[in-house]
Amino acid sequence: MRGEKSEIVYGGTSLQGRASLHSGTSLRGALFATKQSIYAIKLLHLIIMDGLLRRKKRSSQRRPTVQHSYLYIPFIKLLLTLTFILSLNACMVGPNYKRPPAPLSSTFKEARGKPIIGNKKKSEWKIAQPADLAPRGEWWRMFHDPELNRLEAQLNHCNQSVWNAYENYKQSRAIVDEARASYYPTLSMNAAATRQRTVNGSGSFSSTSQTGSTTSGTATVGNPTNKTTSKVSTIHSLLFQASWVPDIWGLVSRQVEADISAAGASSALFAATRLSSQSSLAQYYFELRGTDSLQVFLNNTVTAYKKILKITKNQYASGVASRADVVQAQSQLEAAEALAINNGILRAEYEHAIAVLLGLPPAQLTLTPHPLAYNISPPAIPLILPCQLLERRPDVAQAERLMQQANAQIGIAIAAYFPTITLLGTASDTGTGLAHWFSLPMMAWAYGPQLSQLIYDGGLRSATVKAAKAGYLASVASYRQVVLAAFQNVEDNLSSLRILSKEMIVQNKAVGSAKKALQLTVNEYQSGTVAYSSVLTSQIAAFTAEQNAVTINYQRMIAAVGLVTALGGGWSGYG
Repeated sequence: MRGEKSEIVYGGTSLQGRASLHSGTSLRGALFATKQSIYAIKLLHLIIMDGLLRRKKRSSQRRPTVQHSYLYIPFIKLLLTLTFILSLNACMVGPNYKRPPAPLSSTFKEARGKPIIGNKKKSEWKIAQPADLAPRGEWWRMFHDPELNRLEAQLNHCNQSVWNAYENYKQSRAIVDEARASYYPTLSMNAAATRQRTVNGSGSFSSTSQTGSTTSGTATVGNPTNKTTSKVSTIHSLLFQASWVPDIWGLVSRQVEADISAAGASSALFAATRLSSQSSLAQYYFELRGTDSLQVFLNNTVTAYKKILKITKNQYASGVASRADVVQAQSQLEAAEALAINNGILRAEYEHAIAVLLGLPPAQLTLTPHPLAYNISPPAIPLILPCQLLERRPDVAQAERLMQQANAQIGIAIAAYFPTITLLGTASDTGTGLAHWFSLPMMAWAYGPQLSQLIYDGGLRSATVKAAKAGYLASVASYRQVVLAAFQNVEDNLSSLRILSKEMIVQNKAVGSAKKALQLTVNEYQSGTVAYSSVLTSQIAAFTAEQNAVTINYQRMIAAVGLVTALGGGWSGYG
């Protein structure tokens, strides 16, 4: 049952969707639907009653041949009622979800004008669609570090944040099953046994079943005489109750749709948490190895400064250098030793962070110092990447599924305008023996539909629909912002890799020049042609240049990890 096409305009962009009964927001439409339902039920009742009278008239003219033929008519009535209700289930109010457009770029700014690497047919961008379930593989293996491979494998099984996100995902799937259960009727049973004593053929009784319900009444047994008699007997009672609320207006369907979208968002959050933990581990690992490289550099600096101090003392003993030169050399050495000791603080913090990511107390993890190779290069990165890689970002998938959930909430709010039809049925039997439970002549039953409609709510439903639509538009804006942030992350890391690569080349030249200048200055100082202040200046320049080179070296690896994360976990298999 479809109505006219409705549009929501936000920020100059038309977000279209189809709505049943003019989106169901009109009170007039709701009252019209209620009247139609009442007329249909009345018509069905007249048809059933006419059939019942006709069968009763025919039955009076001949002897029934089936003992329980009186059950036939109720079952026919029930079947017709169910058929009518099921025929209404095709209606589902609320707008159907349609992915809104998002601001996208045809290429990366940092890759513009560069040669395309990979399949050119896949290099163009299109509207981002969730593809967070696409396989990523063990992307960290591209760095060719066995220790990193071992740690990442351990993280996938032991990280508590990942486990938390996984259990939340399982919970969201169970919530979907809860919502789907509303498609089906409910059936309950109440059985009770009461021991009673009757006087003159009757007696009162009261019993409580296992479900907590209490049954009371008066039981009567046959007594053809007027003599006072008493009898002890056991009364067995059995009650079945069934109810079903057909999903006529799609309330349950919209709720299932919303819960499925929420489960998809939870799945994307699980993938995002896992990717974030893997990325954090890789970044902490390269930070740790970077501090190991700095430690080697600082230790070498201390050794070199000790040699300079020894030379200065010899110069002082020969009368070439002053006492102030010796003190300055001693101060320079002690400052370098302090930096070498302080570097251990940062390394310990990274090691502790890695232990927590692995689900271990920091005391249970010790990583042997292993500096990065000098001038290590990160994996080769394609300059222009296919759009499917950005689509694989779990946060983009999560934002879209939350948007789909918000869209379904509109339908849930609109469904409150329409009446609720409930089918109720009961069957009960009471007797002095268990055999009565299975005797149809002793069974009592009742069934029928129930219609409920809220007439006036002070604008509650209208406000709920407005709130649901506003929530949907907010989720659209959030989705677009996530897409923009995804582009920004890729651009940031691409620019970092490009700039750090150029900087590394220049910095290596600076290190070479500073080392050469320091060596020449030390030689001149030993020959007595320059003062110690020249040596001190060269030491500072060489120390700064080499320290920057070590820092840039591991920053390139960290930027490569950041790019992998920005792409949703790697790009292998594309191109």
